Amino acid sequence: MTRIVDAGAKFAGWVGLGMALVIAIAFELIIPVQTIVFVAAPLAGIVIGVYANVRSERWRPRGRVLLNAGWAGLVTGLGLAILYVIIRLVFIYGDTGALPNGTAINCHTGPECIYLRYVNVGQQGELASMGITDPASLESALWRELAVTGAGLVLLTLGGAVIGGAARTFSKMPTSLPLPIPARTE
Repeated sequence: MTRIVDAGAKFAGWVGLGMALVIAIAFELIIPVQTIVFVAAPLAGIVIGVYANVRSERWRPRGRVLLNAGWAGLVTGLGLAILYVIIRLVFIYGDTGALPNGTAINCHTGPECIYLRYVNVGQQGELASMGITDPASLESALWRELAVTGAGLVLLTLGGAVIGGAARTFSKMPTSLPLPIPARTE
C-alpha cells in the first residue's frame, strides 16, 4: 500500500500547527486585531504548501505535490481555526462586565455582559436589526459567527497551500546538485 502524502508533508503539518499557534496568539491576544489573522491565513497556507514539498523533495507528479500541500494546509488551517475559536470563546464567556473606569455592569459573566455593553452604549437598535434582542440571541449569533469564521480560516489556509503547491509544480526541478568547490591549495 502506498502512502497518500509524503513524510515531509506530515512533518510540515506539525510545523503548520506551530505557525497557527503563533499567528493566533500574536494577533488575537498580544495585538488584538483579528483581521490580521484572516490576512495571514492564506499567506501561511502558501508557505506551508511549498514547505511540505520542499521537505519531501517533491516536484512531480503534480497530483502528489498538491496532495502534500493540501494535507499540510488542512492541518494548518484546522489548527488556526480551532485556536481562533477557542480564544474568541474565552473572551465571550469570560466577560465579567468590568468597565475601564473601575465600575462594572450588573450582569452574569458571559454573553449577558456583552449584550448589556451594547445596550448601555445605545446600540440596541442595531442589534435588533440583526435579530439580536436578548443575551441568548446574541450568544446564538456569536456561535454562528464563530462557525463561519472558523470554516473561512480553514478554506483560506487550504487555498493558500494549494496555490503554494501548484507554484512548486511549475518551478524548475534541479537536474543535479551543485558540486562543492574544492579549497585552493598553493
